[in-house]
Amino acid sequence: MITRAVVKGVGHYLPKRIVANKEFEATLETTDEWIYSRSGIKQRHLAADGETTSDMAVLAAKAALEDAKMHAEDIDAIIVATSTADLTFPSAATMVQTGLNIKRAFAYDLQAVCAGFVFALSSANAHILAGQAKRVLVIGAETFSRLMDWEDRSTCVLFGDGAGALILEAREGSGSSQDRGILSVDLNSDGRYKDILYVDGGVSTGKTGFLRMEGKEVFRHAVEKLSETSKIALARAEVSTDQIDWVVPHQANIRIINGTARKMGIASEKIVSTVQDHGNTSAASIPLALSVARSKGKIKVNDLLITKAIGGGLAWGAIVMRW
Repeated sequence: MITRAVVKGVGHYLPKRIVANKEFEATLETTDEWIYSRSGIKQRHLAADGETTSDMAVLAAKAALEDAKMHAEDIDAIIVATSTADLTFPSAATMVQTGLNIKRAFAYDLQAVCAGFVFALSSANAHILAGQAKRVLVIGAETFSRLMDWEDRSTCVLFGDGAGALILEAREGSGSSQDRGILSVDLNSDGRYKDILYVDGGVSTGKTGFLRMEGKEVFRHAVEKLSETSKIALARAEVSTDQIDWVVPHQANIRIINGTARKMGIASEKIVSTVQDHGNTSAASIPLALSVARSKGKIKVNDLLITKAIGGGLAWGAIVMRW
């Protein structure tokens, strides 16, 4: 028998304010049709004034705890994947810990931009396999609206805010691909491509800065790298593409999602897509998609999933798990 990190519960939170594509027509040279045809996005949620990343993370965590039928004090560790923490320090994760009134867990943030949740899930899995924690709360939460240049139509129409959470628990498995839990992980990064997706601010500049992106280059790398990391993760899990029940990709752009699916030979009906409703919520997009799909009855116990993401860095990876 071996230890597996098994999903115990999921939850999400979305800000109340919904911004449809039409709203941008008043301030930008763009249209609803232009945005939708290039991204697949119809609307996004934006955080209210004073609503922080950790606020949203706490609410998503509470939903996941309720789904898992667990108490906050059952949690041994908290990992928050985010590029938009409330403060430079302390971590958003420690703020979530306080918000949940958890006193004994260890908590930290992980920053891999849009790939953050995949990296955080991998870290949680490692803690469980090492015996450092039995139950880990993994959260993706972002307020990317605060990194937008609202005069740049190529970026500001693509992103939204929100949070999703997932709880992993140590369980015994046989070591086969029939086990529930995380079956394989593949992580990658390449700093040579920093300039195609970055924020032009930080402690070295003395300002928060805005998100900058070379869309065509990001698209090219995304389809190629997401297909390759998925292939590696599937091989490590000893499962084939046709065994996959659901693909839950980072929700950046419907063209990237569909392009990667075609390259992998994945049928469209197996793809979980929420980009039309949420836009790109960076590290929050995968747990948001998992929670929404689960609430709609799409994902069931023992379903085989692959989730994958790419973000600034570049950083990318994929995880195969059985729900």
